Amino acid sequence: SDLRQMLVTKSVENIQFLPFLTTDANNLSWLGYGCLKGDGTVITVNAIGAALQTLYILVYLYYSPAKRPVLLQVLLLLAVVVTGYGYFTILVDTGTRLTHLGLFCSIFTITMYLSPLTDLAKVIRSKSTRCLSFPLTVTTLVASSSWTLYGLQLHDLYITVPNVPGIITSLVRFWLFQRYRPEQDKPYSPLPA
Repeated sequence: SDLRQMLVTKSVENIQFLPFLTTDANNLSWLGYGCLKGDGTVITVNAIGAALQTLYILVYLYYSPAKRPVLLQVLLLLAVVVTGYGYFTILVDTGTRLTHLGLFCSIFTITMYLSPLTDLAKVIRSKSTRCLSFPLTVTTLVASSSWTLYGLQLHDLYITVPNVPGIITSLVRFWLFQRYRPEQDKPYSPLPA
């Protein structure tokens, strides 16, 4: 939905960039975890997710009027990914690599799920959910619930635990959409006299 909106309006207005960026970093991290663990489900889902998030980032960058801040954030993400790759392949021994990477992925997932809440004060102050994405909220709830159940099935705390905040933050955002309904955002026009 956000991608379609960017393509149709040729604008990134009212679309947050941070969720795209953190989700891409999250997908890349979990892709590494899946490869290390040999989990085909984690590999497939996160390879597709990383490709889609990279596409979103490129489209956002293309339509963004302020390209420099977006590019700086992308470069920071790349630096984190390269540093993480170096750390996990060079400095961490094979026996603890999965544990360290699982912990890293868990922290990144929690960060990703909390990133859309950065606008919480703005939503409450303006009494408008215009800066929140409803489709992203739905997708986050479905994805975090699915991964929580998958992690429980595998008894993998690195998959289960960090996805619980995704469920909670989605429910908070649904409450905000309920509390500050989109029709409240419409400006009132004076009645003709």
